[in-house]
Amino acid sequence: MAESRHLVGLLLGTEEDWPRAFEEILRRVGGVTTADGVRHTFATERLRISPFDLMDPVRPGLVIDRLAHWYYHPREWLKKAALVDGTYLLNSPFTFQAMEKHSAYCAMLRLGLKVPRTVLVPYKNPVDNARWAYTSATYNDPFDLDEIAADLGYPLYMKPFDGGAWRGVSRIENPEELHAAYDASGGMLMHLQATVEHEAFARALSIGPETMVMDFRPELPMHERYQVSHGFLSPGAGAEAVTVSRLVNAFFGWEFNSAEMLVAGDEVYPIDYANACPDVALTSLHYYFPWAMTALVRWTVYCLATGRRVGLERGVERYLEVADAASLTYEEKMERYRRLADEYFETERYWTWCAEHLGDLDARVLDWVASPDFDALLVETVRATYPEHEHDRFVAHVRGLVGQWVSERRD
Repeated sequence: MAESRHLVGLLLGTEEDWPRAFEEILRRVGGVTTADGVRHTFATERLRISPFDLMDPVRPGLVIDRLAHWYYHPREWLKKAALVDGTYLLNSPFTFQAMEKHSAYCAMLRLGLKVPRTVLVPYKNPVDNARWAYTSATYNDPFDLDEIAADLGYPLYMKPFDGGAWRGVSRIENPEELHAAYDASGGMLMHLQATVEHEAFARALSIGPETMVMDFRPELPMHERYQVSHGFLSPGAGAEAVTVSRLVNAFFGWEFNSAEMLVAGDEVYPIDYANACPDVALTSLHYYFPWAMTALVRWTVYCLATGRRVGLERGVERYLEVADAASLTYEEKMERYRRLADEYFETERYWTWCAEHLGDLDARVLDWVASPDFDALLVETVRATYPEHEHDRFVAHVRGLVGQWVSERRD
């Protein structure tokens, strides 16, 4: 029997919880034999950072990147790996570098999504460039920050145009808070964004063709933000939240990304959907952590074993044709966007292939999550995350929510 050995590279920052979970679940996959008689096996390697020749061979066939959005040396290595060696990337720095939060807003507005009104304002502090003084004095138009805010309406949000782990995000209730936040923004380029009266804040984590829409409470501490409330959206709003998340990802070629939406009744308002390193921490996802790890392993194995390839050309004209179709209603456009996204992610083929080759993966993950081995990971993660005097409290908190996930699947 022919054998194909696949290496998955993990490009990591400070994380230990999800890499260990990913490595363990991938080990439990073992190998899969495809219809052509090839036996596919999988291994992982935590990647190191070092000087590299642009023609050095790259061994991993797929890299899961959690670092390069902020650390440029590995970002350039990823570009080289994709262009020279054909390495599959989760996620691609090509689109994340060019299409940060601001560009994503513009693209989704162009497609007709209900993005709240957003205004980009100039830097509070000038950029560090000797030519800036002349340019600003000659060409910068004066503007009235209070007038812009009043036109958008309070409350509103101020946030960096490129996003990044809630950095610099402020909820603004009045002119005093507006000026304090703008003064504090310094050299960050900021959006002002209107908010909408909403009943729910949804965060959708999409990994390949799989999406989990979660009840997210950003005002709470991180360990309480993801609420376990399965019916918090109407069926229509839930389906649209899934469509928005997958549409964004297919449009930009993002395959491991989260999207945030405000929801009022059946109306879905996307507000953030460019997250190069979406949250997959055990201590915050808790109940949803096993699903996220299973989906990440499934998509990784599928991409490698089937030889999936994605070109650098995005093919966005097909989405724009839908956007410009005057005869289509909003609902009809969203339905067509969903079909385009499912085509990009090979959704039907994916689930058929997984049923044939990974049909027992969910059961294997359940056995592991219910085991002392996973509980040891849970305890170690809590101890590494929280002060000593809070260890018992948070072990009980995370253990209880993960235990709920196990119980629901055993019943």
